[in-house]
Amino acid sequence: MTKTTEQFVNILEQFELTDKAVSATPFGNGHINDTLKVITDKGEEKYILQRINHHIFTNVDMLQNNIHRVTSHIRKKQEEKGESDIDRKVLTFLPAKDGKLYYFDGDSYWRVCLFIPRSKSYEEVTPELSYEAGKAFGNFQAMLADIPEGALGETIPNFHNMEFRLQQFHDAIKANAAGRLEEVIELVGEIEKRAGAMCIQEDLHREGKLKKRINHCDTKVNNVMFDEDGKVLCVIDLDTVMPGFVLSDIGDFIRTGANTGAEDDENPDNVNVDMDIFQAYTRGYMETARSFLTPLEISLLPYGGRLLTYMQTVRFLTDYINGDTYYKIHHPQHNLQRTKAQFKLLQSLEANMDKMNNFMKQWL
Repeated sequence: MTKTTEQFVNILEQFELTDKAVSATPFGNGHINDTLKVITDKGEEKYILQRINHHIFTNVDMLQNNIHRVTSHIRKKQEEKGESDIDRKVLTFLPAKDGKLYYFDGDSYWRVCLFIPRSKSYEEVTPELSYEAGKAFGNFQAMLADIPEGALGETIPNFHNMEFRLQQFHDAIKANAAGRLEEVIELVGEIEKRAGAMCIQEDLHREGKLKKRINHCDTKVNNVMFDEDGKVLCVIDLDTVMPGFVLSDIGDFIRTGANTGAEDDENPDNVNVDMDIFQAYTRGYMETARSFLTPLEISLLPYGGRLLTYMQTVRFLTDYINGDTYYKIHHPQHNLQRTKAQFKLLQSLEANMDKMNNFMKQWL
């Protein structure tokens, strides 16, 4: 960001702050929004200032209303349980002086939340942390399970809609904009072979058997804040909290956390599902989420891992066929490399399908 300290302080003055801000410096390693840690005139780390990426989150009003509805709901639940130190256990966003939940400076949208003191997050994925993350995301969903389906909007429409992603894929094949279709025709065949089986959740929803719930939709270990003793404080990064299917929140963790390789691993031999991570996350998740899950949802949770991995394979290959118009790439074959790595993970998940399904039987 090219703004000066004075410009950042001016933006912060548009919010209802209790202390005077004197500086704002880049913080964290998020890929979507720009995040800054704010220091007050008392030398305290007090606030977080974020510039919202309104190219991805095009309806900022809906985005901030979603977050306000969710954080208010969680705060109320915490108060009813008699929790202490609630400001460390749910994000607190501050209104702008005009009453809105954000400030628009004519160019960018900004928001401010309280900094959570004495907190930390982790980047590495271990069975122990996976178990804690599972508990955190399961509890997050459980606290929001009584929010009516229509109360929140989709901040990214069709984000985890497999039918929509396949339509984008078929459009890319038809256009063949970058002339790359011939070199990936074998991968296209593998995707088409699985297409029907990967649209189960939409079919079940239309039949009235699978309901939409409020999901986090970005279930990574680093989106959980821990205290100095390693205990979970709260779930963060709430931009993608929206209605969807519960398969998303276990599926995306399996895809990202239970992968023995990298998302774009150039050596597919490195890529397999880590069953210890899968089992640890699932145990934690079921400990807190079982109260609201139906038997059908429980039985489908391992399928969620295959679905989200298949979906990401489709999205990377779609972008490669289109000529790399969506994801940032570091070399011309990057999206194809990502596609192959994700497809290898999908194959590993398929090979372990029976083991994963058997593991779920203890909750059925």
